[in-house]
Amino acid sequence: MKAEQVLSTELRRLVEAKLEQTLKGIEETLNQIIIDQEITPKELTDDLESLESSFNILFQKWSLEILYTLFLKKGTGFAELKKVLGVNSRTLSDKLKILRQHGYLERSVSAEPPLRVDYSLTSKGKNIVLLALPLLYYSSSA
Repeated sequence: MKAEQVLSTELRRLVEAKLEQTLKGIEETLNQIIIDQEITPKELTDDLESLESSFNILFQKWSLEILYTLFLKKGTGFAELKKVLGVNSRTLSDKLKILRQHGYLERSVSAEPPLRVDYSLTSKGKNIVLLALPLLYYSSSA
């Protein structure tokens, strides 16, 4: 067996184990919330459905790609994002604006010439990338 196949198999095993552990933790947490706060399953469902708009934003074309790129690059300028992703300026600008409005990334503008706009993830953005990465990896390798 090739070295990269062993690494890939081991990585997949680790990701699947962590994903299973995370899902079990989420289930236990939700059950505990229902018990401790005497929330009905209907009330919990309504609360979870309120997250739907965030999920809709994240699963639109380019959203996760932008977040993953910023995660890997630790902050990047507009031109570099455009080059790496191969997306047109208008689409990238719109997606960055939406992700920023929802608190997934920050935008900083340099004061001195030449003008430079950099984007980086907020802690919310980093958390989303870390939560979505195992799902993306698992679905692409299944």
